[in-house]
Amino acid sequence: MRNQFAGKVALITGAGAGIGRETAEAFARQGAKVVVSDVNVQSGEATANAIAAKGGDSVFIACDVSQDSQVRQLIKNTLEAFGRLDFAFNNAGIEVEQSKLADGDEETFDRIMDINVKGVWHCMRHEIKAMLPQGGGVIVNTASIAGLGAAPKMSIYSASKHAVIGLTKSAAVEYGKKGIRVNAVCPAVIDTDMFRRAAELDPKKAAYAAAMHPVGRIGQSSEIAAAVLYLCSEGAAFTTGVALPVDGGATAI
Repeated sequence: MRNQFAGKVALITGAGAGIGRETAEAFARQGAKVVVSDVNVQSGEATANAIAAKGGDSVFIACDVSQDSQVRQLIKNTLEAFGRLDFAFNNAGIEVEQSKLADGDEETFDRIMDINVKGVWHCMRHEIKAMLPQGGGVIVNTASIAGLGAAPKMSIYSASKHAVIGLTKSAAVEYGKKGIRVNAVCPAVIDTDMFRRAAELDPKKAAYAAAMHPVGRIGQSSEIAAAVLYLCSEGAAFTTGVALPVDGGATAI
């Protein structure tokens, strides 16, 4: 159904590329006014411009989600631009770790946690405060199948995504009666620039990534975007507190 989100406002962090950009464009195709946010100004503006070029209504607001003052300003600017906030997709995150737990360092730990966990926490706090006066809204957080189990050589990243799921479930229970639904998507390996860079460094990764999914391939950003839009739709009105695997069957093994 086209224009199912007409008159609604969607905020997407980490919208400069990959899953974030695909989801921002998908919301726009369904009639939503879209706030594109990213720490990278060039890529974020490119997403907003792409939406505008296709007739969509979009603004770009730069934000480092690890900084509370910037997130507070992001929500303030969103309300000033469009008057409300119906959907928030907290997608900004990093994946920089490739070592066993005992070989990790504190700097890497702090950077991953600041963006992947504290960033989601900052966003949720301010988004919920914006949604409460209007009677509700929907928040979707990007977790990972690494948040549903072990992730060898990515223990800090895995811990950060477990934390995102914890934040998701707790907020869903706390605000369910206030009309705010909170869910998470848990992608497996997705064909993004991040994955391609990793595959270039280690070509074996591409073959391993395809083999780990029972469907025989890695996922596409559009498939994660479709899951996010479903969770924001009326069809998911009774769905909250869910960490939804979008993983080609990887967690079924």
